[in-house]
Amino acid sequence: MQPQKRKLAYHVATTLDGFIAREDDSFDCFANEGDHVTEYLATLRTYGAVVMGRRTYDIGLKFNVTDPYPYLETYVVSRTLKESPNPRVHLISYDVVGAVRALKAQEGKDIYLAGGGALATQLLTAGLVDEVLIKLNPVLLGAGIPLVSRLGSHIPLELLSTKVYRTGVVLLQYAIKH
Repeated sequence: MQPQKRKLAYHVATTLDGFIAREDDSFDCFANEGDHVTEYLATLRTYGAVVMGRRTYDIGLKFNVTDPYPYLETYVVSRTLKESPNPRVHLISYDVVGAVRALKAQEGKDIYLAGGGALATQLLTAGLVDEVLIKLNPVLLGAGIPLVSRLGSHIPLELLSTKVYRTGVVLLQYAIKH
């Protein structure tokens, strides 16, 4: 029996109009208190690794946080960072698709795709994302960083579960129909 591959899950907060952050990368518009936050933090511990774009990683760096997920193998996709500010944080500077494919082929817990939208688009287009977990927040921005952009073709999803929180946040879990 072959070992099961690790799944890659795009687990992200978004506004009702599909933005994961404001145009300046800020995300103070999202509900940051309540049961959905507690559950999200617990869910993060079910993953074995995290992959994120440099702009997502930069959010923590502004506060001198060089290892935002010390309990996960951490990978930052960047063409501009020449060396990691933390020995636990691994840089992926070329062949992102190949590197993520290799991570998925390793044994271990699933992989959390923390963002951002451009990285998610690249990995969705390559067929590497297995699940999409959307924390839909009750707010409209009108502009910002999109959840995904310029997909080559539509990607069909299968709804696995929904959960509504008292804060108005709705968690939607989808499987990618490969």
